[in-house]
Amino acid sequence: MAKIICVLYDDPVDGYPTSYARDDLPQPARYPDGQTLPTPRAIDFTPGALLGSVSGELGLRKYLESNGHQLIVTSSKDGDGSVLDRELHDAEIVISQPFWPAYMTAERIAKAKQLKMIVTAGIGSDHTDLQAAMAHRVTVAEVTYCNSNSVAEHVLMMILAQVRNYIPSYNWVVNGGWNIADCVARSYDLEAMNVGTVAAGRIGLRVLRLLHPFDVKLHYLDRHRLPQAVEQELNLTYHSSLESLAKVCDVVTLNCPLHPETEHMINAESLKHFKRGAYLINTARGKLCDRDAIVAALESGQLAGYAGDVWFPQPAPNDHPWRSMPHHGMTPHISGTSLSAQTRYAAGTREILECYFEQRPIRDEYLIVQDGQLAGVGAHSYSKGNATGGSEEAARFEKKAA
Repeated sequence: MAKIICVLYDDPVDGYPTSYARDDLPQPARYPDGQTLPTPRAIDFTPGALLGSVSGELGLRKYLESNGHQLIVTSSKDGDGSVLDRELHDAEIVISQPFWPAYMTAERIAKAKQLKMIVTAGIGSDHTDLQAAMAHRVTVAEVTYCNSNSVAEHVLMMILAQVRNYIPSYNWVVNGGWNIADCVARSYDLEAMNVGTVAAGRIGLRVLRLLHPFDVKLHYLDRHRLPQAVEQELNLTYHSSLESLAKVCDVVTLNCPLHPETEHMINAESLKHFKRGAYLINTARGKLCDRDAIVAALESGQLAGYAGDVWFPQPAPNDHPWRSMPHHGMTPHISGTSLSAQTRYAAGTREILECYFEQRPIRDEYLIVQDGQLAGVGAHSYSKGNATGGSEEAARFEKKAA
């Protein structure tokens, strides 16, 4: 018998849904690069259901318990006496989502003597100390590509919302106003702007493709240059440094993984190279940005707006300055956990577990760490090291919310 801890976000305030807004759930046949969607032997959930909250259980309970395993599902992950810490000592597998991450620090990994695998139900495993996972020969896996396009759509929404000043305009309507001048005083056309992505992997490239019909000038920065045919198709300008890209772009979107090399890449110094009045979009990881430098840039006008879907830590403390800074378009981390995406990453988590218990190879696309080293997609996307430092700040939120 294996003990599995699954850390998920809380159910809706009004309770777990008994019905949904739509009756069907359109899904792609495959991902743009040809990779197949998750292929578990079976699923025990209805596609389109809320699977990412505690009551949804990622649709895993029937499968795991019918095979003799123990499943503990909780939202309690931070602070003294959390369920995660209380149950971790003999857990074999820990599963969590990037939206409500179980911060698997070196200390937690060292205490979990039976731990064999850490699974991200989604993409992005920076909430795990990858160096510690390698040292303890713990496998780390994630459901690569499952919600990449979901995030890219969120990026496009945030760019348009910022440039067109949508959120303040909406608020005038809600508050009973018809203040057209107030609405348009910060509203511009996206057309003809220069838009650049930091990283052009699955999400970044999808963002570029979605933006292409808007007649913008597209730029990208990546350590792996795209094929010439793709550059020509989208009329892309390649940059080898953040400074070069930031100097020419009206909009910059961050779509790179978080690891020690990218942590706080957006800081007071690098923001000096941005065009005054640029917009910064971040659906990648909050810790790519220096928290206070973003606030200062918005207050000074160096940035015209900042829209983000990611924070550090997560959940963000009630007094996190990004909640109250000017000209922001922040959301809780939701871009990759649409009901459409949940169906895919729940199925992908089931596939990973089936492979693990049946001693079949986990597909390379899902592997981040295996046999003490970076593996699969992890070898391409990450570097050795730890980005979980400071995650204990999340405990502040739990204490205040209690």
